[in-house]
Amino acid sequence: MTSQPVSAGASVDARGWGWRHAGRDGWALSSVDIHIDPGERVLLLGASGAGKSTLIHALAGVLGGDDEGESRGELLVNGRPPEAGRGQAGLVLQDPDSQVILARVGDDVAFGCENLGVARDETWRRVASSLDAVGLDLPLDHPTSALSGGQKQRLALAGVLAMQPGLLLLDEPTANLDPDGVTEVRDAVGSVLDQTGSTLIVIEHRVAVWKDLVTRVIVLGADGEVTADGTPAHVLGSAGERLAAAGVWVPGFPPAYPVRRREAPVELLLHTEALAIGRTSAVRGGIELEIRAGQALAITGPNGSGKSTLGLTLAGLVTPVDGRVVADGLRGGLGPEPIAWRSRDLLTRIGSVFQDPEHQFLAATVRKELAIGPQALRLGEAEIARRIDELAERLRLRHLLDANPFTLSGGEKRRLSVATVLATRPRLLVLDEPTFGQDSRTWAELASLLAELLDEGSAIVAITHDAELVDAIADAEFRLAELVS
Repeated sequence: MTSQPVSAGASVDARGWGWRHAGRDGWALSSVDIHIDPGERVLLLGASGAGKSTLIHALAGVLGGDDEGESRGELLVNGRPPEAGRGQAGLVLQDPDSQVILARVGDDVAFGCENLGVARDETWRRVASSLDAVGLDLPLDHPTSALSGGQKQRLALAGVLAMQPGLLLLDEPTANLDPDGVTEVRDAVGSVLDQTGSTLIVIEHRVAVWKDLVTRVIVLGADGEVTADGTPAHVLGSAGERLAAAGVWVPGFPPAYPVRRREAPVELLLHTEALAIGRTSAVRGGIELEIRAGQALAITGPNGSGKSTLGLTLAGLVTPVDGRVVADGLRGGLGPEPIAWRSRDLLTRIGSVFQDPEHQFLAATVRKELAIGPQALRLGEAEIARRIDELAERLRLRHLLDANPFTLSGGEKRRLSVATVLATRPRLLVLDEPTFGQDSRTWAELASLLAELLDEGSAIVAITHDAELVDAIADAEFRLAELVS
């Protein structure tokens, strides 16, 4: 076994620091005052949109220059501006796929070291020790395309670790992972911290995952200022009720579930016949499903089991490898199979929300993004404005209507992606991880909105790892088993 060299943890200082995105009124963070000692392990909490990701992206030195926004106050890592200390901070994001760069495991881990100019022999020594530290026991030439979601996050962590940063920054690293993947990544982080002594700042809405690993909890309020700071026991104990009311997922304070009428569904909207799914070859076969008006079907299972592919196939966006998807109650004079429909035909029939919200953003502002679907349906300006206002109010996007969609927080992007689909009012919604990145308050509002749509006769297919969403709205669950290669 190789040993990972111990790296000194970095200190962090924020002194009246704030940031405002270009073209947006108000400060994302107004006046942050924080000191973090080397080696501390910090869980950063706050409601969706409180500025958590903005802060750690700034600490990683990747927030952007003057064209992206303006800052005030002072932000330092080891006494220097973050952008002046190349390689001193390592950032792991929430989407496993977005962080895989190269085709082989060893090359991917080596990428950061090579960019820092680390000597070849030292780079490959670090690659081996970093993979060992995160428990990813795979050949260096193992294809990254064959990794599960949890393995990809551990790969990303290994790549960061190989650069030997003093500051480890994790932005909801388990948001898109199944329960086993969550445990894998959390345990790998704990192992890394024990070996390296690095300072940790982790953002996670689900407090229970990290509370036993961290030594400190810092909470950002809606105004971007620190509202609580202390040990996990102190902050979650003394301020637990207040934090839960503000949207923090505090253990012992579950969100309110929506009330469903759950009437027996009658009208068949869509069904499958001996369906086999896959992108290049069949990965699943013999799938028989029925989706009825007023029914929510949850598609669950481990990362890599084919859930997203199944959702895209049901939505008419991926061609079945074999068998058929038949749109019984959605056709309205069209052919029976959605894969043959035009995009405009899909708009009012089947609406899709992709796993990565940014993959479906097209416009320069939130307002224009919400208008794209209704405009394609040639609705009048007054009706378009009414739908935008209604959705923006319901999903807490009103203050962001003039913002660029790509500058939103992860949770805000997810709510926007759902809103763009709801704006065309399709009978069937296919939603891939619709609740990831949500605080407990926005989660409850989104779940309530979906429940109302079901009670009004729409149908929902939700691809999700969120057990609470399944409990709250699902009428049935279709679980895919892990694929065995």
